[in-house]
Amino acid sequence: MSGTIIDKIWDQHVVKAVTEGVDALYIDTHYIHEVTSPQAFTGLNDRGQKVFRPKQTIATADHNVPTVDQHLTIKNELSLNQVNTLIKNCVDHNIELFGIGHEKNGIVHVIGPENGLTLPGMTIVCGDSHTSTHGAFGTIAFGIGTSQVEHVLSTQCLLLGRPKTMRIEVNGKLGKGVEAKDVALYIISQLGTEGATGHFVEFAGTVFENFSMEERMTVCNMSIEMGAKGGLVGIDQTTIDYIKKRIDHLSDKKIKSWKLLNSSSDACFDQVIELEASTITPMITTGTSPDTGINITSNVNSTSRNSDKGLNYMQIEKNEVLIGKSIDYVFIGSCTNGRIEDLRKVAEIAKHRKKADHVTVWIVPGSNQVRNQAIAEGLDVIFKDAGFEFREPGCSACLAMNEDKIPSGALCISTSNRNFEGRQGDGARTILASPITAAAAAIKGEITDPRTYLN
Repeated sequence: MSGTIIDKIWDQHVVKAVTEGVDALYIDTHYIHEVTSPQAFTGLNDRGQKVFRPKQTIATADHNVPTVDQHLTIKNELSLNQVNTLIKNCVDHNIELFGIGHEKNGIVHVIGPENGLTLPGMTIVCGDSHTSTHGAFGTIAFGIGTSQVEHVLSTQCLLLGRPKTMRIEVNGKLGKGVEAKDVALYIISQLGTEGATGHFVEFAGTVFENFSMEERMTVCNMSIEMGAKGGLVGIDQTTIDYIKKRIDHLSDKKIKSWKLLNSSSDACFDQVIELEASTITPMITTGTSPDTGINITSNVNSTSRNSDKGLNYMQIEKNEVLIGKSIDYVFIGSCTNGRIEDLRKVAEIAKHRKKADHVTVWIVPGSNQVRNQAIAEGLDVIFKDAGFEFREPGCSACLAMNEDKIPSGALCISTSNRNFEGRQGDGARTILASPITAAAAAIKGEITDPRTYLN
């Protein structure tokens, strides 16, 4: 088959061409959580309608859940109501729910892959913008609005315009201390937050070929921050090996059918961007947009994407070099960097070291499975000895919908995906970085080049 992987998957899921360029697209898997689903279920209930295909709908509680004492009743009334509403809706509509305390509970974009629910060639949606994470498996995965959530619950389909296609190639060898998060922030800094608008992106080249599945998930997760509808990586042996550990009886025929979806050598993309891996360094953001990333050792002026308003909010000067700037909080977690590989890398930095006295550090695993694995490996002991708080799973300070809020005016190094004003709490200031950059800052108490802590 000739064509891009994006077009091949799309074509396999077209139920009907509605008008020129608009298709009724079948959705294989619909992930839901407690924040964007209540209104959709209300619409169904008002019409006396049941979910069309409940077995293709998977629910979890993640955004509003506390990350301390999850065995106790949620204190915040709004959060408690949203979680309880999700429970009721799942019972009423016979939907499988990984609720608080469930062994499979966690952030929606972490639990899907780790439980073998996200598979190549799928179409996947969720009422959450970072659904693009699942694209790491060679899927068309994207976030949808509440009205679309209701539409999928009702019909298992969506009316959609076919996206344009973009291929981003990063070739060469990454330097010391350069992580998947740095690659993502670098690409976004080059394209801007609107650089991939209207496109579905395939990430290709030797860098992505050499990445683990968790590293691929990090980059696909951040594709939405460059304006893309979603991002994906082709299906290869790395993909297959990851899936084989999570599902039984994976036939050679199925594997062959997945690999046939990969973009053909003569595939035509609407846009192709080529980048060199050796130019990428450890990155940090400087303003209030994910595209304000710079080389951690560079002057803030090295990016032209900052606004005066953003810099004023961040209390950062245009001519400032941020190395050595004191920080207050470190948040390591989220659907971007809350997986076991991320925690292992943080532990390597933290081992036999102590955090700076004035810094508060939250380590929030992306799921109960990640948390249990970290404990099995003794990472929790390393974190405790370093003075880090090792918490229970949830979205946490990524978007501060629970108690995990960064105080107003405080500066936080965060491994999450967005640094908007107030994203981590009213008045909170956020610098995005990789897990090892965040860990280095926690130890030093200031923005630090992580390479100084690497062997």
